[in-house]
Amino acid sequence: MKSIFLALALIATGAQAAEEADDNPCDAVENAIQTLECSAYSRTAAEDLLSENYKSLTERMQVLYGKNPAQLTDVTAKLKAAQQQWLKTRDADCAVEAFPATSGSKAFTIAQNDCVARMSDERSEFLESIGQE
Repeated sequence: MKSIFLALALIATGAQAAEEADDNPCDAVENAIQTLECSAYSRTAAEDLLSENYKSLTERMQVLYGKNPAQLTDVTAKLKAAQQQWLKTRDADCAVEAFPATSGSKAFTIAQNDCVARMSDERSEFLESIGQE
């Protein structure tokens, strides 16, 4: 009986995952509205991954330096300051990159979203590489 419920749960989970994968607005972009939706989706996905990788990095630092509270406090403060500065730089660079478009226009928003997504993906890879053995 338990195996039947487990099988049904796995099937439902798989169906839900398939539905979520089908909801990707970047799969069939044919017009400006869809391009805007895709850019917003990509930005959100990249920022979510960035948050996850930052959290994973702080957890790795806890493992690496948890036995030395002074070092852990120091590295945590440095990571936080670096991340805050990087976010400011990313946002400023993306404002420059999107500048030729009129602020508030679809073109500006798409350029901003694409820049934030690209830079966030690059930062995610960097954060993921820190503290790996």
